[in-house]
Amino acid sequence: MITIYGMLDSGNCYKPRLLCALLGIPFCHVEVSMLDGGTKRPDFVALNPKGQVPLLVLEDGRRLSESNAILVYLGEGSRFVPAEPFENARMLQWMFFEQNAHELSVAMRRSLTVYEERRHLATPERMADLLARGEAALVVMERQLAEAPFLVGEEPTLADLALYAYTHLAQEGGFDLSRCPAIRRWLGRIEALPSHRPLTWLPEPDAA
Repeated sequence: MITIYGMLDSGNCYKPRLLCALLGIPFCHVEVSMLDGGTKRPDFVALNPKGQVPLLVLEDGRRLSESNAILVYLGEGSRFVPAEPFENARMLQWMFFEQNAHELSVAMRRSLTVYEERRHLATPERMADLLARGEAALVVMERQLAEAPFLVGEEPTLADLALYAYTHLAQEGGFDLSRCPAIRRWLGRIEALPSHRPLTWLPEPDAA
């Protein structure tokens, strides 16, 4: 059975757990948090020298980090990965956007807002900059989702799961989604997928 090391209320760590739920992939969760220094402990750094979660460990001991890389590995051959090359590339385009624009603004502002341990980093100037950049990222998504039900068209892909993780938490970072009707409809579509599970879901111990 695969093992996913992660922080339960992290959007990046939620991504692989959500995909496993949607695809019925059993896994074991090991809680490791940046907040208590868990990601920097020698035993964990021995597994992932970057000292970050999530981390996927396969049954044979191979390890894979970076949330979107884990999604690509676990999702290979599934209904969430387009077989057509151009559509597949469009999926990856949105996944790169998630890490390069959305995660660095929407997710970061949430982190500096909800975690007391990080609030000393939330200067007014930084928070204003993150708000502006996050709103710009949400506008890009809003325009796309006004044209199609999902980011790559008519069916959900890994890109939707990647961007769902922190978009559905955006209001915790001070982003007003009431101004984003297409995004709100899209969130509802993701949440209506069979076997969708919320952020803090974990499988029952006997199920894993």
